[in-house]
Amino acid sequence: MIKGIIKKGEYFDSVTLMIVSKEVNKINGVIDSSVVMGTNENKAILKMAELFLDDFISTNDTDMLIVINAENEESYKNALIKVEEQLKAIRNKKDDSVDFNPRSFDGAIKVMPEANLSLISVAGKYAAKEAQKALNAGLHVMLFSDNVTVEDEIKLKKQAVEKGLLMMGPDCGTAIINGIPLAFANVVNRGNIGIVAASGTGLQEVSSIITNLGGGISQAIGTGGRDVKKEVGGTMFIEALKALNKDEKTEVIALVSKPPHPDVLEKIATEIKKISKPVVAIFIGGDKETISKSGAIAASNLEECAVIANALAKKQDYSTALQSLEERKNKNKEHAKNLANQNKCKYLRGLFSGGTLCYEAQLILKNSIGFVYSNTPLNNEYKLKDLWKSTENTIIDLGDDDFTAGRPHPMIDFSLRCKRIVQEAQDPETKVILLDVVLGYGSNLAPDDELVPYFKKAKEINPNVAIICSITGTDKDPQNRAKVKQALENAGAIVMNTNVEASELALQVIK
Repeated sequence: MIKGIIKKGEYFDSVTLMIVSKEVNKINGVIDSSVVMGTNENKAILKMAELFLDDFISTNDTDMLIVINAENEESYKNALIKVEEQLKAIRNKKDDSVDFNPRSFDGAIKVMPEANLSLISVAGKYAAKEAQKALNAGLHVMLFSDNVTVEDEIKLKKQAVEKGLLMMGPDCGTAIINGIPLAFANVVNRGNIGIVAASGTGLQEVSSIITNLGGGISQAIGTGGRDVKKEVGGTMFIEALKALNKDEKTEVIALVSKPPHPDVLEKIATEIKKISKPVVAIFIGGDKETISKSGAIAASNLEECAVIANALAKKQDYSTALQSLEERKNKNKEHAKNLANQNKCKYLRGLFSGGTLCYEAQLILKNSIGFVYSNTPLNNEYKLKDLWKSTENTIIDLGDDDFTAGRPHPMIDFSLRCKRIVQEAQDPETKVILLDVVLGYGSNLAPDDELVPYFKKAKEINPNVAIICSITGTDKDPQNRAKVKQALENAGAIVMNTNVEASELALQVIK
């Protein structure tokens, strides 16, 4: 039985409601449940999960929707009681911390007058004002918030340059400053490789691979993805590059981004020519010739960028390291043949939480089999007509605004992706399910606990489907990469070391 209620005008943030829903799902007799605000995106997700009720049609963003799929009336009532208990506890929660938590920027400055960086995560319409306060106070800024106007971004970055400050963001999800991971970031080795990135998951992937190869990071500076667009002009990307050139602890510089606008790429290339240190760059799918002419080494993908940077940092010949990647690719071809023989279906279904990793996977497939369908396609002719239904070869970015409006990012909340794994396994044409698992601070602390039941369920439905995934992270992360890898493999997944390796194996299987 599927029943639910509406709480008009009762607001809680999406992470809180995710936690409530998880607790309800633990109750005996509850098959599935969802507690969400009534946004259009959330209602679409409820429809996909077959939890949508006719009463929900007229609800809006300020209404809380509670829906429960229970075995019987008693289980349903127990679940509702649990929801009320959880919400009441959250409302009445008191902060027992002995620390004083300031409620304003000015209050925080009084508590920490020595601070030199402000991390801002508030609703987009308030974010620029808070960033302005921080810059005026002489602080570097990491602006996690999105939905900040381009005009405000340009204004803030211009002011930061005038003051000699970093203005990372808006929509900057990752940075590692003086060894401290900020927002979505991994626990990496300290070392002599500095990174500038206009991509959060790109930065995470490169810094994690470097650590797993035994190298280390001096600084990893995020800029926000919009920085390399024409309007913003690469302002902070170039300022971060200059800063790493001056940093004594940085001996090698790695640059990571989706393709900058051609005008911005030329500006970055001009700046690279002034750099006295080795530079390796991956502008995924961008113009490698411009990079090479600037004097930088142009990598083909994120993994190559990490491998080259690590070799340069150790004063080694990077061509030898790249050769080992080619040898690995040939070994994986044999593995792919065995997997392909087990399943005569046709298509690949990619379910990604990292936007840059999704983009990279699409490029790897494009170079061999052409464009694939996506909500964020390389070619707009391949944009999915229905986000909730895959078409032929499909790779989805679940971290895009299509899926995250009104709910937590898929690195935190696995529920939507887990349901999609089962949905794809039920499609008789699915040959491969490809996904990324991103570890580190900010991400889900128990990804193996979340994914394993759904991997097993997918294998029960379709025993021969190949579940191939990569893990972005290190053994030092709170989740422990080695532990997660072992658990996923025990559940029937094939776990590769990098997104590139996982995507290449998936490609070989469907070929």
